[in-house]
Amino acid sequence: MGGLGSVSAYYLAAAGIGSLRIADGDFVEAGNLNRQILHGTGDIGKPKTQSALEKLRNLNPYCDITPIQSILTDENILDMITGCTVILDGTDNLKARKILNRASILKNIPFVYAGVNGFTGMVSTFIPGETPCMECLSFRDTGQNEPIGIIGPTPGVIASIQSMETIKLILGIGDLLIKKLLVFNGMNMTFRKIEMEKNPDCPVCGRNTEDRQFNDSLNKVPK
Repeated sequence: MGGLGSVSAYYLAAAGIGSLRIADGDFVEAGNLNRQILHGTGDIGKPKTQSALEKLRNLNPYCDITPIQSILTDENILDMITGCTVILDGTDNLKARKILNRASILKNIPFVYAGVNGFTGMVSTFIPGETPCMECLSFRDTGQNEPIGIIGPTPGVIASIQSMETIKLILGIGDLLIKKLLVFNGMNMTFRKIEMEKNPDCPVCGRNTEDRQFNDSLNKVPK
């Protein structure tokens, strides 16, 4: 329920999506407020899921919203996504995105990925068995531990696109960002699409390999 999740959840609830499951383990801080539009100064110190739940229910009381106040892990991800139609990425680090991506493939649930940094952002839609997965892009973990500076409107632009992709997925309409990475640069106001291909040697979705360590950990989770 940060910059991406706040905007996406708001637009999905406003669009009449019947059920949302929102997950975050953090608490609202003053430094969040430039981009995390579901929170205000009166929410500082609250769990982000509680603050988000209040705003979303006020917006659309007919949307069934389940808050999960927890950081996602290999051990809890299956419980988080059971029964979901789409996984929408509102995370802020590569480790969490890799967990979402692998769980998406394991449970055959589409994954709408997004990332932001400064004035730039990117979006893509991954559909298990049909498209490359996020791991096919060969993102590298830079070891970034400090918060990345983000101008407020950047996640607003990117999360709006995420929401649009999610609505199209659910309704089965339009052209999705499949096999394409949409890259936005707010400094020169440009969008460009990068074509993607599936990596046959991908450790997660490749035909000859699989992420056994991750799958083994998921198999230990009570079903």
